[in-house]
Amino acid sequence: MKINNQYGIPNDTVITIAGTVGVGKSTMTNALADALGFRTSFEKVDGNPYLDNFYKDFERWSFHLQVYFLAERFKEQKRIFEYGGGFVQDRSIYEDTGIFAKMHQEKGTMSEIDYQTYKNLFDAMVMTPYFPHPDLLIYLEGSFDDVLERLRSRGRKMEQDTPIEYWREMYNRYEEWINNFNTCPVMRININDYDLFENGDSIEPILERVGKFVQASRNYIKA
Repeated sequence: MKINNQYGIPNDTVITIAGTVGVGKSTMTNALADALGFRTSFEKVDGNPYLDNFYKDFERWSFHLQVYFLAERFKEQKRIFEYGGGFVQDRSIYEDTGIFAKMHQEKGTMSEIDYQTYKNLFDAMVMTPYFPHPDLLIYLEGSFDDVLERLRSRGRKMEQDTPIEYWREMYNRYEEWINNFNTCPVMRININDYDLFENGDSIEPILERVGKFVQASRNYIKA
């Protein structure tokens, strides 16, 4: 295990960033990777053969889309560990089943049979001792009003046109999910405690916390 940084974070560490839409996952991913000299892993949207059809007919295509995402994230997770770690990952494989597929099932846009098939596939692929889970999941959190303000300030038309009720439901689902998540160590960061745009040095205390979390986790596993 090599450590080439001042924070005590091993070079083979895998960090995943999670949080609802608009909290700044991509910004945090890039900032941590730049500071540590790690690679980044971002969600691939281009080339998705189901996305356009999904937005036209949720009920017809939700199962296909979720299985596609599961396969792509599984391949990416394998790639990360085949490299030997040293990655910061934007979004986790766990959010799809815990939030999005579950939401479709509860809203009736995915049948109960399809949901159970998807869930069984996810459990067989991911929830096993053989699947390489991240060393740390960083959850970016804040009040709903703070998250909504960030969505408004970045000015993406699709997000501006989406009803506030949708964002509130997504926010609540994320909060419920993270409060019950225990697959790997979790470190919560409030989005008001740093400003990576105006003050790049605000990443320093985050890196120090990450180092402590990762070291404590690895020492616990060894013990």
